[in-house]
Amino acid sequence: MGITYIDGLVTGPGGGSQSLRFLVDTGAMYTLLPEWTWKELGLAATRSNEFVLADGSVVERRLSECRLSIEGTEGHTPVILGEPGDDLPLLGVVTLEERGLLFDPFRRELRAMTLRM
Repeated sequence: MGITYIDGLVTGPGGGSQSLRFLVDTGAMYTLLPEWTWKELGLAATRSNEFVLADGSVVERRLSECRLSIEGTEGHTPVILGEPGDDLPLLGVVTLEERGLLFDPFRRELRAMTLRM
């Protein structure tokens, strides 16, 4: 599968914001913000969770919440607070589903979900 990046705007509780280029990671549950981003935005951890990486190793990371705008949508989403070495902003599936978006692997782009009954 190809690599796809999406531009987004993250906003912290104090109103400060940053534009980021996210790697769309359909294998990631939550969106990840690098340490330098979440610290500058003033985010604070509300809980922690263990995550299993692709190689099978387990890491623990703290989570918070921020406002995120992507593809003409905006709202709050849970985010992983990256640690040193977590340098790449990742866009996870929870954020995509909250926005009613899905990743089209053939076109390598985000598109609106369509529901069929």
